[in-house]
Amino acid sequence: MKRKVVATMLVAAMTMGLAACGSSASSTATTAAAKEETTAAAKETTAAAGETTAAAGAESKAADTKAAAETNAEGAVTGSKEGQTVLKCSFNQSADNPEAEAVREMSDALYDATEGRYSIEVYPNELLGNQQDSLASVSAGAVDMALVANSLLEGVNPDFAVLGTPYMFENIDQQEELFTNGNDAVKKLYSTTESKGFKVLAAYCLGPRNIYTKDGPVTKPEDLKGKKIRVMQSDTMIAMMKDLGGVGTPMSQGDVYSAIQTGTLDGAENNIITYMDLKQNEVGPYYSKTQHLMIPDEVIISSTVLNTMSADDQAALEKVATDSVKTAYSLCADLRDKYEEDAKAAGVTITDVDITPFKDACQELIEKNANMSDDTKAVYAEIQKIQNK
Repeated sequence: MKRKVVATMLVAAMTMGLAACGSSASSTATTAAAKEETTAAAKETTAAAGETTAAAGAESKAADTKAAAETNAEGAVTGSKEGQTVLKCSFNQSADNPEAEAVREMSDALYDATEGRYSIEVYPNELLGNQQDSLASVSAGAVDMALVANSLLEGVNPDFAVLGTPYMFENIDQQEELFTNGNDAVKKLYSTTESKGFKVLAAYCLGPRNIYTKDGPVTKPEDLKGKKIRVMQSDTMIAMMKDLGGVGTPMSQGDVYSAIQTGTLDGAENNIITYMDLKQNEVGPYYSKTQHLMIPDEVIISSTVLNTMSADDQAALEKVATDSVKTAYSLCADLRDKYEEDAKAAGVTITDVDITPFKDACQELIEKNANMSDDTKAVYAEIQKIQNK
């Protein structure tokens, strides 16, 4: 019999958590409607908060993942093994996303490492709330786990900005090494959130983010003058877009498609996977490879949940989470190549860009974020060590 963590309190706690973050049933409905227009993976969407769908992940886009997900009656996707305790993990993108696949593989590894005591199921497409709401719910112990963007963790500890600063890494391989080489600087940064109700277990990245627009390519900072470009909510993201030449406009991902379509936004910035997965190419067909950012998505777990696990099971969870990073990066690399070809075939204009003027414009921000504290200095030193190999 499946035993779910905090199952009896989940609905009430989630309602309170969402209200505290300014969410509502209408925001869930808006997100669901946007998904209906923008993702081929979900044929049916929810019309109100709490309503679930079995459509998410029901049809795979054959995105070169290792195995298709199984979808349960609540719309969650699972690995092949079900533990005595099943941890709920909130995710804002589709069930076929490689980060969701990495968590499913982590689930099977966790089942084996804990002798069947634990597994994980992923709730995609914001079924448990958007990223901001999910972060609040995990912190409160209402949701067990979540994948959240690094920019949101800056609101908990500004030092996380060092991991999400434009042009901090020269390539994606450097970032992967930072998150897999077991260095103490990153571990210490991860541990700083424990007093806030959650712990960071691992970090993934879908790939370099680039700018896409509705009216033409961006090849120099001047091309962004006066243009409203959607960014994630954080001071770093807003400052970054200002340095790049545009006007950073924070907005929930579910609203971006219609905002570009209606002219509220001139464009946005994202990796090629999310860009194609959410069909942003339909409204922003000019994709310019500014490669300005490699924003991590952190896997987090509620401290309340973590503390119910034995020391051995906690150690097992941390190990399989770290091991999952390489899986995530490998899956993402394969899918980026596929989606770039798909974008070209769909008529997207992909423009290679000389990033030098963009990078130069961000130098002050890089220095600021790298030297905010002893912790950021330590992480930056690790990045430089990798770059100087």
